[in-house]
Amino acid sequence: MRRTAETDEIRLLGVAARGHHGVLEHERRDGQDFVVDVVLQVDLAPAGRTDELRRTVNYAEVAAEVVEVVTGPAHDLIETVAADIADRVLARPLVEQVEVTVHKPQAPVGVPFGDVQVVVRRTKDVPVVIALGANLAGTGGTDPDRTVRDAARRLHRVSGLRAVRVSRLFVTAPVGGEAVVGQPDYVNAVALARTRLAPGTLLARLHRVEAEHGRTREVRWGARTLDLDLVQYGDPLAGADVTSTDPELLLPHPRAHERAFVLRPWLDVDPEAALRVGEGVARVRDLIPSTADQPVRLLDEEVGG
Repeated sequence: MRRTAETDEIRLLGVAARGHHGVLEHERRDGQDFVVDVVLQVDLAPAGRTDELRRTVNYAEVAAEVVEVVTGPAHDLIETVAADIADRVLARPLVEQVEVTVHKPQAPVGVPFGDVQVVVRRTKDVPVVIALGANLAGTGGTDPDRTVRDAARRLHRVSGLRAVRVSRLFVTAPVGGEAVVGQPDYVNAVALARTRLAPGTLLARLHRVEAEHGRTREVRWGARTLDLDLVQYGDPLAGADVTSTDPELLLPHPRAHERAFVLRPWLDVDPEAALRVGEGVARVRDLIPSTADQPVRLLDEEVGG
């Protein structure tokens, strides 16, 4: 498993259970002992900072999942057992990468041996939607359209983010009632990408990009040099998107379905885009008519990438 300087790990070693996996009749009939090691790559900084269990992975639950797989339906190959465990663990939102080792110390090898191990490694690869916007001059007096283009190019260099595709630029009036009266228009875009990062880790890296462009968070609904919102994490059409009511990480973005400055650029880069709305899933193209009172103008210039 490839590790970086920013990698934290949880290591769950030696989980033992009896299973009936194997190709031989007596293995299926009598069973044997299996031992499993699981190494999870997780950003542990939030847990270390807050001392809150919800900021990390509950390794007792992971251990229970391992035992469930080992004691569950029989497979011919321990490769299948290892892959099943890895897929289950990787489905946890905070897990970015996982390495699973299944030991079969009683394997019918036919010669003296110490252990048989099968190791599988899996890395998260999740589709994400990021909204970009700016309506103030950025660092060095950069115009908002230039800031959005620069930020879009910067997304290509965010570690853990790949396959970035960006919409064209759109101009919209600020939304937010009296709180935004007098603000200049926004320049907006939407980026689609894939990531191995957990949602909170990705959001933290987006905030770093904002900070590089002079963003501060002093006034709610205030004008800004750059805004990068994580709109959606995962694929709602496949039922594989992450939802969160954590005030620090609301997923999907609670107002995306009613914001033309998100929907129009999103549709521009993905005509088949879909968004979770409440308990259901809606096509972005079907949501746009409800935002007809929010004028959106296409800029001539396109964002590179």
